[in-house]
Amino acid sequence: MARSRGGQGRKGAKGSANGGPKAGSRANPKESAKGGRGARESVVRDVDGGLAQLVPDRDRPSGWTLLLDGAPQSHVDLADPAHLSFEYQRRIGHVLDLAAEPGRPVQAVHLGGGAFTLARYVAATRPRSTQQIVERDGPLVHFVREHLPLDPGARIRVRTADAREALAKLPDAWADVLVADVFSGARTPAHLTSTEFLNEVRRVLRPMGTYVANAADGPPLAYLRAQIATAAAVFPELALIADPAVLRGRRFGNAILVASGAPLPVADLNRRAAGDPHAGRVEHGRALRDFAGGAAPVTDASAKASPAPPPSVFD
Repeated sequence: MARSRGGQGRKGAKGSANGGPKAGSRANPKESAKGGRGARESVVRDVDGGLAQLVPDRDRPSGWTLLLDGAPQSHVDLADPAHLSFEYQRRIGHVLDLAAEPGRPVQAVHLGGGAFTLARYVAATRPRSTQQIVERDGPLVHFVREHLPLDPGARIRVRTADAREALAKLPDAWADVLVADVFSGARTPAHLTSTEFLNEVRRVLRPMGTYVANAADGPPLAYLRAQIATAAAVFPELALIADPAVLRGRRFGNAILVASGAPLPVADLNRRAAGDPHAGRVEHGRALRDFAGGAAPVTDASAKASPAPPPSVFD
């Protein structure tokens, strides 16, 4: 599991990498993702969250996978930032696509940085958007910036800070979309799971704004049920996108929680999720309330980090 100093090293519960670094080697950064004779060699660096690796994608000439301590975190195609390789990121991408009229610029906040995949996606699909990324792991931010640089024309600001502390400094009704994809090691930190945290999220969102969060859980799904109850205590409109096997408690995996003060495009989300290579299911309304099963909302006083995934998740 990745190591972290209490904040935002990030780790999705699922993903896949193509290849890996040569055993025992640390590639020269000058011969890595930035170009040069060794442009397709892996790059390795120690960061606050553990050992970070950028691994070339064998199937996409400009694709790279970010791993922390061997666990896949993000995939980026520098030539095609609208390509989302990881299942959970595609599902978040569906939410981003439907958060406003196609192509319309938005103001977005990303809590958790990784390889900046989703911010790159918004910049590609919604040019002229204004975005803020918050990532606590400063060495990871530097590593990604160095080897997978952002488009200098994109309006993306990257802040090195704790997610909740940075959120508190944002103005009221600033964001159209707020994405939470924050992991310390393989677990979402406790202080980002409570009603107090979500009250800050809703304050920063515009009245029609959308909150989307990556939650990872497995049987008996107690954490996920509690997160649904917590979001329902703050937002009137909710939906959940996940693999049916995860919703049935058959395996550990990612679930994408969507919340808003305005009605959600549930039918469109369902069509898009069902059409993915690994078809997802959307729960909302009465079915989602039934799924939560009477779980109590989480407060700062009762908050706990999300459960650690079993080692087999990353095999």
